[in-house]
Amino acid sequence: MLAMESQPAVIETEIFRALADPTRRAVLERLGKGEQTVTELRTGFAVSQPAISQHLAALRRAGLVCERRAGRHVYYRADPAGIAPLIGWIERYQSFWRDRLERLKDVLQEMDE
Repeated sequence: MLAMESQPAVIETEIFRALADPTRRAVLERLGKGEQTVTELRTGFAVSQPAISQHLAALRRAGLVCERRAGRHVYYRADPAGIAPLIGWIERYQSFWRDRLERLKDVLQEMDE
């Protein structure tokens, strides 16, 4: 049972690790606009093609990017489902902070009275 509970945290950690790098964020943003090859992605970046491939590997491990093979070409695209664990994480903390802020507002109003 414990392994199932820790699984989402592992996934979230991998997503945060992947998105911590500015180049990976830029690659993911470009892939959000449409499918591209490594060669197409490399355009505009001051990094080598192997470096872009390493960034793509990190994004794939995090579930943020999918690939499609067509002959000798590999096309990459952003996978919207990959961000779902992060959205869940944000929603958990959003409700936490909303509750805390409501309580703080109540305390402040009581202090004014």
